[in-house]
Amino acid sequence: MVSDDDLKHLRRCLELAAEAIEAGDEPFGSVLVGRDGEVLAEDRNRETSEHDQTGHPEFALARWAAGHLDPEQRAAATVYTSGEHCPMCSAAHGWVGLGRIVFASSSAQTSAWLSDLGVGPSPVRAIPIQDVAPGVVVEGPVAGLDEEVHELHRRYRLTT
Repeated sequence: MVSDDDLKHLRRCLELAAEAIEAGDEPFGSVLVGRDGEVLAEDRNRETSEHDQTGHPEFALARWAAGHLDPEQRAAATVYTSGEHCPMCSAAHGWVGLGRIVFASSSAQTSAWLSDLGVGPSPVRAIPIQDVAPGVVVEGPVAGLDEEVHELHRRYRLTT
């Protein structure tokens, strides 16, 4: 179940996704939160601005967690994200041993939205997180916030 605290962190993810658009990147943002509710790290998509197709915020947070948190802290942490992890990010999440994931919009939604906007298929198939990292607790999409993410994708496509 998504709590008020969860919604607060998801809203920050949407702010980060909007920042990504301003930098010329696709609208994705993520926040890593510790067991006590403290924000440990956050990032936004950096694929275009840094010329690195692995510049996903979920991947960056997994790498940050691997270098800064012990296994118990990682397992107790929650990753909040504007969009469901891609397979690369799901694998990184699973390998690092991060805890719960809460996302505003699903990969299936994003794929459908991009198709409707005339964007060609992704080079990587959209696979649900639990098909890649089956032990991870996943919650999402979140009604209402998913439509805000949809609007961010429309906005990004209108500016590129």
